[in-house]
Amino acid sequence: MTLQKTMTGPAWAEIILLAVIWGGSFLAIRVALDEVAPLTSVAHRTGWAMLALWAVVGVMRLPVPRDPRIWIGFLGMGLLNNVIPFGLMAWGQLYIETGLTSILNAATAIFGVIAAALFFADERITTRKAAGVALGFLGVATAIGLDNFRSFDLRSLAQLAIIAGTVSYALASVWARHFLGGLAPQVAAAGMLTGSTLIIVPLAWIVDGPITLDLQATTVVAIGYYALVATAGAYLLYYRVLAMAGSGNLMLVTLLIPPIAITLGALVRGEAISPGAFAGFALLALGLVILDGRVWPALRRGVDRTRRHR
Repeated sequence: MTLQKTMTGPAWAEIILLAVIWGGSFLAIRVALDEVAPLTSVAHRTGWAMLALWAVVGVMRLPVPRDPRIWIGFLGMGLLNNVIPFGLMAWGQLYIETGLTSILNAATAIFGVIAAALFFADERITTRKAAGVALGFLGVATAIGLDNFRSFDLRSLAQLAIIAGTVSYALASVWARHFLGGLAPQVAAAGMLTGSTLIIVPLAWIVDGPITLDLQATTVVAIGYYALVATAGAYLLYYRVLAMAGSGNLMLVTLLIPPIAITLGALVRGEAISPGAFAGFALLALGLVILDGRVWPALRRGVDRTRRHR
């Protein structure tokens, strides 16, 4: 992930906006979980976002794919990128803080590198990537708390559920490359959300009971935010930022989300996370910066200069 485009003022503004939107989604989900069960919260998220994105596809008059292979791809992508991670993370948020969830969620990039190396010959693990992944794992372990590896409880299980969700995100990126290349991003996102909705609605109905719209106003607002703004709207903004800033610069979003989520969790719900979680995020952030590829050459040049002056 190297620097592909120059960061302009508008690009910075939209990257920060995307980080704020996604950072706020962790709080909104937690608010909704006060009244709705985890799988039902996911069904609301994918269902309403799906309707919004198909409306966008219709307005833009984009062609809808008819190839059954693509629709199988949508189902698989919906399962790996929505149903599994959304469900695991929603359940995990019942037992751990909003901010810690966002920190662990940042490990997605770490597992993405590993998954790509396992499945694609052109994504091998280099020395730089290995260093970034190692630091990332150390950061995750530190954020979880090394003591938690000696005692196991619901909080420990919740943190592992979040990590499992990030692994699913990583596998989703492999699935997308294999099955969904060449589609308009709006169509790909709408199709993926359709696949996830077809899976999660009956599953939520069976596990949580009938899905109702008779909810408190705060819950409705929270669902509206994370479904329409932080899912449908964020997908559209993501692809806009990708075109404007390039894939390398989008790594910045991953680094900006946790501070926003931590701040919102503290202000709205009075949450506090341990110093170890902050230390873990610092290590994870360093790993992500190394994976980004722009700092590594500078580090190597610094080492070479030091050796020459000895």
